[in-house]
Amino acid sequence: MLEVEAKYRADVSKVREALVSLGAVLLESVEEVDAYFNHPCRDFASTDEALRVRRSRKGVEVSYKGPRMGGGAKTRLELTASADGDVEAILAALGFRKVAEVKKRREYYSYKSFTISLDEVEGLGQFVEIELLVSSKDLVPEAERAIEGLAKELGLGERVDATYLELLLGRRLG
Repeated sequence: MLEVEAKYRADVSKVREALVSLGAVLLESVEEVDAYFNHPCRDFASTDEALRVRRSRKGVEVSYKGPRMGGGAKTRLELTASADGDVEAILAALGFRKVAEVKKRREYYSYKSFTISLDEVEGLGQFVEIELLVSSKDLVPEAERAIEGLAKELGLGERVDATYLELLLGRRLG
């Protein structure tokens, strides 16, 4: 599956109200800590890839995110697996280096085929992510239009193309 996603800076309380009025369903509220790792032999920042270990009360997930495929919304291959044990220690033993951690409080909503996340990201502020999963590249333009339409309906402004990791690292460097 391909993940088609767009992120916006927003006042999450206003977006929450708009989602409720549309009939969106709150799926869960969670705290997530995402640890990002760099490959020992290639720079994921250069190749536009990511290796993430996400910890939450649900457990641990390891995700590989492939390079972005261009277009309007962020579209990329994402592979995720549940994990037990000390995944971070295994990655460190293999030479992977932890780049940063992104900590956030997130509310997941479902509306039609969309997953909408209302995020409060430590050190960065409030964001809304709208996501659709599609089975092929041919469906990406339609998904991008649908995401843009919902963003307008929710009163969201300009899209933020950077990932939370990029925003956090940019803040550290700048």
